[in-house]
Amino acid sequence: MKHLFREWDRIKIDLENKFLAIFLDYDGTLTPIAQTPDRAILAQDIRVLLKKLAKMPDCKLAIISGRALAGIERLVDIKEIEYVGNHGLEIGGSAINFESLLTPRFKEIIGQIKNNLNVQLAAIEGILVEDKGLTLSIHYRLMDEQHMPRLKKILNKVIKPYLPGKEVRVGFGKRVFEIRPPVQWDKGKAILWLLKNAQYGFKKTGALPIYLGDDFTDEDAFEAIKNKGLTVRVGSAKSSHARYYLKDTEEVGQFLMRILALKGSSSICRG
Repeated sequence: MKHLFREWDRIKIDLENKFLAIFLDYDGTLTPIAQTPDRAILAQDIRVLLKKLAKMPDCKLAIISGRALAGIERLVDIKEIEYVGNHGLEIGGSAINFESLLTPRFKEIIGQIKNNLNVQLAAIEGILVEDKGLTLSIHYRLMDEQHMPRLKKILNKVIKPYLPGKEVRVGFGKRVFEIRPPVQWDKGKAILWLLKNAQYGFKKTGALPIYLGDDFTDEDAFEAIKNKGLTVRVGSAKSSHARYYLKDTEEVGQFLMRILALKGSSSICRG
């Protein structure tokens, strides 16, 4: 991967002359990773920047998050932006009800797993089981590393009854395990869906999709648009489908400011 700013003089030519469909992860991309999910608050200067970009005639923004849809909408709180929650299972404002992909049986299973994990993990300090409606996240950022074998053992024991029938699947991210429904849907597929649906405003002739993310779950999005747009990994990674990288969330803010300045000046020129 190449550092994006080192290639800026070449990249900005494409950005300046095209409609930009900008897709942004939240945790670790727009905000630094926090010890607990509730502490990851969007900085006011980034919110103002996103609002300005969302109002540009040549830009359309969406937040693509593993958080529940209602939660990410509340945290960002910008009406002009579209929202995707639970790794693509929920899309704000969609005429399609993504929850219809899930059976009542799965919702029962999620409840059973949550209850069992809350009981069996209670003795391990530093673990948070987050119920996101359609998925569960087991955060262990505050857990002492010596408890990892015990955590994995309990997790395997709890989900084992549901594996033969492929009733759940397990994902992972930065210091988190995730219990998800057994459907073939992810951030990448959600982005491709948005790009095909004109009602969202992303389907434009010659539109350039841009995706910024920092975690394993963002690799699906990188792979989905790697031959169609600009893919940017935030932070270091041994390997990634992203073509470019930015060092941290501070550089993400700088990149978005560059886009705003670029699109603003091009609008003035056209006017």
